[in-house]
Amino acid sequence: MKVLIVGAGIAGPTLAYWLLRAGHQPTLVERAPELRHGGYVIDFWGAGFEVAERMGIAEELRGRGYRFRQVRVVDRRGHRFASFRPASIVGPMDRYVSIARSELARVIYDSLDGAVELILGDTVRTLCDESDRVRVEFGSGDVRHFDLVVGADGLHSRVRRLAFGADAQFEKYLGIVFAAFQAQGYRPRDELVAMMHAEIGFQAVRLSLRQDMTLFLFTVRHLGAVPTDDRTAQQDLLRAKLAGKGWETSAMLELMPQSQSFYFDSASQIRMPEWSRGRVVLVGDAAAGPSFLAGQGSALAMVESYTLAAELARTADHREAFGRYQARLAPLLRSKQDAAQGLGLAFAPASGVQLLVRNAAMIAMGLPRVAGLVMGRSFHDSVELPEFAAA
Repeated sequence: MKVLIVGAGIAGPTLAYWLLRAGHQPTLVERAPELRHGGYVIDFWGAGFEVAERMGIAEELRGRGYRFRQVRVVDRRGHRFASFRPASIVGPMDRYVSIARSELARVIYDSLDGAVELILGDTVRTLCDESDRVRVEFGSGDVRHFDLVVGADGLHSRVRRLAFGADAQFEKYLGIVFAAFQAQGYRPRDELVAMMHAEIGFQAVRLSLRQDMTLFLFTVRHLGAVPTDDRTAQQDLLRAKLAGKGWETSAMLELMPQSQSFYFDSASQIRMPEWSRGRVVLVGDAAAGPSFLAGQGSALAMVESYTLAAELARTADHREAFGRYQARLAPLLRSKQDAAQGLGLAFAPASGVQLLVRNAAMIAMGLPRVAGLVMGRSFHDSVELPEFAAA
């Protein structure tokens, strides 16, 4: 089958890899003029890591990623009051890595070895499901036909809007925005330590990366309209919300305008009763985004893509494959979404009471065996990946 995959981030190239294995002919289209670079660091583990192992890219991810040895929590004056080792939560670190999201995407794409058509700087304008195929008009004006169309184009999926309707039907905003950007030569610098500070309404994180780069992450409570596609408005929002805050917040904000890799979005979830309609199907955040707060969107996107391809490899009936794909994964994704809704307290405490609870939890994480008991279960995905029947 000819399959158009819209989005060349993580879900899209993963799906393309496995569709190739099944003998299909995937095409990737990406609206950006080049594959993404920069961005923020994610923690990668669970069933997504198993997919990476089956693709033969796990060792490359380990080499490009980081293994942070400590999480250190500080007060507004920079004094440490809590710390813990990531290994105390996840156990052996051989199937866990922190890696730039763009690096993960690049490794996945490179695994295609040029065997998949890639269209850059374009996207779909219209979709018309003609029962036996899908007529696709691109923004460039080109018209092509495909057997299936897959929306792997993220939280703000254009494919979802075209095939299912307006975002407002499915998007659940969690009242938090997040931003990520990098700067070179920032001091102080703490190697392989995640520095973390929170006050009422926000959390700031600092991570030291290679080549003397530092990554800054902000999660901020915001109940008003979220500015989109307007960097000036986004940065103004952060300055207004974080004015006068403690620790290194002011110094971080001063570096924000010069950053070439500024990223800003809402912490939102996508909840849909059906992930497919006719010959169109969604994967990754487009189908069931758990939000940034879940900390596992990229790994779950790989699991979804692998499972969808495995089901398409089992049957020539796309409707049957789409149904089994959703039936396998919907319980897992719902559980991740439900868990993420309660994590706002950790990422941006809404009150003094929540801040006290959050800080007490951070202190407890440093106690022997407590971190594993509290968080360990979330690092083990309750899903069994299907076997893959290659062509």
